[in-house]
Amino acid sequence: MANALASLDAEFEVLYADLGRPSIAPERLIRASLLQLLYSARSERQLMEQLDYNLLFRWLVGLGIDDPVWVPTVFSKNRDRLLTTDMSRKVMAAILAHREVAPLLSDGHFSVDGTLVKAWVSMKSFRPKENGDPPAQDATPQDPSPQPDTETRPMSRPASRSRNAEVNFKGEKRSNAAHASTTDPDARLYRKSPGTGAMLCFIGHAVMENRSGLAVQGELTQADGRAERKAALAMMHRQSPGSTRRQTLGADKAYDAAGFVADCRQACITPHVAQKARFPAIDGRTTRHKGYALARRHRMRIEELFGWSKTVGGAAQTVYRGVERVRSRFILTLAAANLARLPRLLAI
Repeated sequence: MANALASLDAEFEVLYADLGRPSIAPERLIRASLLQLLYSARSERQLMEQLDYNLLFRWLVGLGIDDPVWVPTVFSKNRDRLLTTDMSRKVMAAILAHREVAPLLSDGHFSVDGTLVKAWVSMKSFRPKENGDPPAQDATPQDPSPQPDTETRPMSRPASRSRNAEVNFKGEKRSNAAHASTTDPDARLYRKSPGTGAMLCFIGHAVMENRSGLAVQGELTQADGRAERKAALAMMHRQSPGSTRRQTLGADKAYDAAGFVADCRQACITPHVAQKARFPAIDGRTTRHKGYALARRHRMRIEELFGWSKTVGGAAQTVYRGVERVRSRFILTLAAANLARLPRLLAI
């Protein structure tokens, strides 16, 4: 299935430079990144160590038995340059468009859900803003020269070498309006449900087709109460732009809002969302159909995608900073989850 990346040769050709030292081939870098997700390598350094002695890893990436393994720092820099959100989406689309995978997909019935992705920051970095602006990062000065929009800026590193001082947050009221993280300003304080503790995190979103349970769209946004509904509509429009064919979208009670239901119906999407106990946005006109009960059962399978992404793919807590970098990694993790599921589906 990884050979589906051959359809992206035109995209990779643009990334090669005619001058300078040879860099890591984009095909090999993406294959190595997929290996890191599939085999839960916790860092690029550990991945390079395994590539040095594991012949199966070398075979899949495309390295010869005597070829030198890349330096971890060089691999990380090339990864930040190549694996943008757009490229991660193209990798997922290329896998789903494979001639053996495309017949497994449903083009009319989908499910959507979101999950929290813990940010790579400490609660000690969540400090009050000064004059209403986000606090400046304690980082080394960056290169003032402009960079292309397709590239991700290097991850900042704290300049202070001293040990973090102990902080007592008892009795202090903190909010996203008055506080921000100095380590990653894109992270937001959010609680999963009433009675649980708040944490600095992002929200990852996925759209799953209901026939085989494969992720067809992915997104990651800042943590917000309306982020799930906004991302669901954006992903459905990206999945079927301008479609006039009736589709269904299963979701949990968090999506049972009048605005979301109205937007879905306007986009020719039947919202099969779970009803709230009080003031539901959908009524018997939707729930009386047999397809509503089927969509409710199929929707639970999206939790398998999130479960694999967090336990094996390492998406429970990201090791990257900045919403753009975390988004590209989350989408690539969903693509790896599809690869892990495909052997069983193709064997049926």
